Amino acid sequence: MELIYKGKTKDVYKQADGNYLLQFKDDVTGANGVFDPGANAVGAKIEGNGRNCLRLTKYFFEALAAKGIKTHYVASDLDTATMTVVPCKPFGKGLEVILRYKAVGSFFRRYGDYCTEGQDLPGLVEMTFKDDARNDPLVTKDTLVILGVLSNKEYDILVDMTQKISAIIRDKLAEAGLELYDIKFEYGRNEKGELLLMDEISAGNMRCFKDGKWLQPNDVVKTVLG
Repeated sequence: MELIYKGKTKDVYKQADGNYLLQFKDDVTGANGVFDPGANAVGAKIEGNGRNCLRLTKYFFEALAAKGIKTHYVASDLDTATMTVVPCKPFGKGLEVILRYKAVGSFFRRYGDYCTEGQDLPGLVEMTFKDDARNDPLVTKDTLVILGVLSNKEYDILVDMTQKISAIIRDKLAEAGLELYDIKFEYGRNEKGELLLMDEISAGNMRCFKDGKWLQPNDVVKTVLG
């Protein structure tokens, strides 16, 4: 296998058959040993986190497949904490799509003069460029279209997909007594040009609360999957 990319929480390898292998790590984003899904640097290492992120990702990708939603997921190996996926080309140099049910994190830091922390949001979708050096700048629909990253139609499709996918995940978490505050996704085009959900759906890219307490990633997995 050929190493293609070393990421903060996953490494990416190209396989001989053209598919890719994602190696999940125990590293999490944050600062000073505290987990933060919105951070742009590795801030802590949680033992077993890589395997647990894959367990939850597998669970959610399979739940989405049952609803007819296309993703890049092919298979997973929990023993080695690896996931096989079909090739997908990201938008631009990487675009993150964030769904917000509550005003927390960077949203509250930006708009704290206009909302209260934890205020309800109606499944608000925001997009940011993946750019650590510029702290993942927020980007508008018009800007994405003018820069040629997305078309108007693609933007609307991604918003609709994100709201539908998030609702499925929110309801699955609610079955375990968890409340989803926000979640981050990535999308890309496969070789046929289809829009697919890619990357992962793990506790490392969402905020979940139980009885008003923000749960750490491994606690989310334990609550949902046992």
